[in-house]
Amino acid sequence: MLLWAVLWGLGVAVAVGYAAQREVDELLDDSLQSTATLLAGALGVADQASSQPADARPLPASGEGNFAWQLVAADSAVLQRSANAPEQALQPTPSAGFSTTPEWRVFGAVLGSEGRMLYVALSHHERVEAREEVALGAVLAALSIGLLAHWWLRARVRHELRPLERLSDRLGRHDPLSTMQALGAPERAELAPVHAAIEDLGQRLARRMAHERAFSAHAAHALRTPLAGMEAQLAVAMREGTPVVQQRLRRVREASGRLQRVVKALLDLFRVGAEVRRSPVDLKTLLAHLPVEGLEVTVHGDSLLSADPDLLAAALANLLDNAQRYGARHVDVSVPSPDVVRVADDGRGATAERLRSLREALQAQDYDGTMGLGLMLADLVARSHGGSLRLPESEQGFVAELALHAAETAD
Repeated sequence: MLLWAVLWGLGVAVAVGYAAQREVDELLDDSLQSTATLLAGALGVADQASSQPADARPLPASGEGNFAWQLVAADSAVLQRSANAPEQALQPTPSAGFSTTPEWRVFGAVLGSEGRMLYVALSHHERVEAREEVALGAVLAALSIGLLAHWWLRARVRHELRPLERLSDRLGRHDPLSTMQALGAPERAELAPVHAAIEDLGQRLARRMAHERAFSAHAAHALRTPLAGMEAQLAVAMREGTPVVQQRLRRVREASGRLQRVVKALLDLFRVGAEVRRSPVDLKTLLAHLPVEGLEVTVHGDSLLSADPDLLAAALANLLDNAQRYGARHVDVSVPSPDVVRVADDGRGATAERLRSLREALQAQDYDGTMGLGLMLADLVARSHGGSLRLPESEQGFVAELALHAAETAD
């Protein structure tokens, strides 16, 4: 913004300087003419007071200043001149009015009836100096005005934006789903529609979340009960059935187990975005309750971390299910840092192009049509903890990292 203010000032200075040059030339010409009038009067009085003819008097070298003048006889002989005037006549032939020579700007006036001429001149060097002084003054004035205008505009813009900045800070701390926290009255009348729209949006979000949580609670009971009953009946049937029937029932039981995990994941989706209930979690214990038939899971190193156990269990269950569906037989789970869970399998993995597409979708949270339920749920769980799902490079298989920001502690 400062650069634009300087450029604006320079542009104004150039325009003012160009216009001022013409005005300076006109003022200097007026000064030449006025000086000629004053000198003509003074020299006329001196001629009348002298008993000696003017053309017989000696040539004095008097008169210091910016203007040069000459009193020239009809035959172009210089009768009187200023010290800075040339010895030769400024014009070879009598010439009244304005004229220009290679070195001077000249104004000639007829003096008396004997054909004498009074020439008043200003050198081109003096005229250029006058123009430069005016141009410099115009540049400095324009730059000063531009900088002052820049400072004033910045101050005014900051002053006008302060209510928006404070509103932005309040929005950063505002929870639209909380009935105990209000956005507050607008600081200015212009912000009243914004406040009203935000409050209305918060109320609509609160109603929608309340409906979704109510549905989640009812669906959990309505879906888990029959699935648990199916699991129990399948277990009994497998003990009583023939080997051929047992093999078929085993496949049915595997499909039933997968269905239970999918239902749990869908229900947990409704919880994502709600309040995260952190507590110490032992991954070894948690994963022991998430068996996936045909998949060996090994937990390496320290397995303690702080997270919501229900949400973390849903995310890990879906990551393990993904690993099995993509041909994995072994999964390594570790905690490389206190708030990161790393899940690495030995399955088919993903191509570089597919991995790049998944990363872009995760960064933009554009899940539709790009990834399955497992990665989407894992990312939502990580984000509910304040982190995100990362997909680092892997020489073999597929690696996913659940970055869970550490819980904030009160001072």
